[in-house]
Amino acid sequence: MNLILTVLEIVAPVFLVAGVGFAWVKAGFEYRIQFVTRLAMTLAVPCLIFTALMKTEADLADLAKLTLAGTTAYLAVGVIGWGLLKATGLSLRTYLAPVIFGNTGNLGIPLALFAFGQPGLEAAVVMLAVSAILSFTWGIWIVAGEGAFGKMIKEPMIWATLLGAVFLIMDWETPVVLTNTLDLIGQMAIPMMLLTLGVAVARLTPGRVVTAIWLSVVKLLVCAAIGWGIGLAFGLTGTLFGVLVLQMAMPVAVTAYLLAEKYEADSSAVAGYVVVSTLVSVIGLPILLALLL
Repeated sequence: MNLILTVLEIVAPVFLVAGVGFAWVKAGFEYRIQFVTRLAMTLAVPCLIFTALMKTEADLADLAKLTLAGTTAYLAVGVIGWGLLKATGLSLRTYLAPVIFGNTGNLGIPLALFAFGQPGLEAAVVMLAVSAILSFTWGIWIVAGEGAFGKMIKEPMIWATLLGAVFLIMDWETPVVLTNTLDLIGQMAIPMMLLTLGVAVARLTPGRVVTAIWLSVVKLLVCAAIGWGIGLAFGLTGTLFGVLVLQMAMPVAVTAYLLAEKYEADSSAVAGYVVVSTLVSVIGLPILLALLL
């Protein structure tokens, strides 16, 4: 009973805040998702990443191990996902990137914070950075068939990650006034990302729902299993192990739909995948957290 209550205390606030965003749009109120997303991804999330890395007390070797484990896990999901889609005849351009990359930002960071505290947030930021770098390169190449290095180097999240890593390695700190300012801006990130997730789900028009249902269940099970196996193989324990498994099991990110729309993949099918996988995660993630805690 205590474990169930603990899991609910972790999961409920996350999905309730996303639900506020969903209800806000359904009630007919305005929500400028492009503006809020740009504000979050250009300012709030980079500040969150930088301060989390700069102030972390985690061992540098552990974070490096988590980075390598996360990269390996994404590559493993890519190989298995490619085989699955080939076997079922589904489009690689449409489905492979969504299968590989989950919602490590909007959903993964808040869940890691509530489940594992500040150390969980710091580890989740590392996984977000790994996911962002791979999705802005490999992910765009899958969807568009072209390189994306130019886009990657323009992303504030990437530079925040690199700068935060430098400060961490060199044991530097910004002046207190600047640190407090960056902290304050970074605190906007989590509620904004959750509200935007709810708004985006409310506005998407799902397509190919039957395919999305079985593919969402498969993604959750396969990605969680790969994260679990890779975590054990790399000797991760405690918070690092939990965050790796949790972040790998995230549902499809809304950005997958945006990429499909931009590069003329089947955006309607991806929209269905985003919505259904998010709904599946409402059931699946609490069960996974119960196993991890």
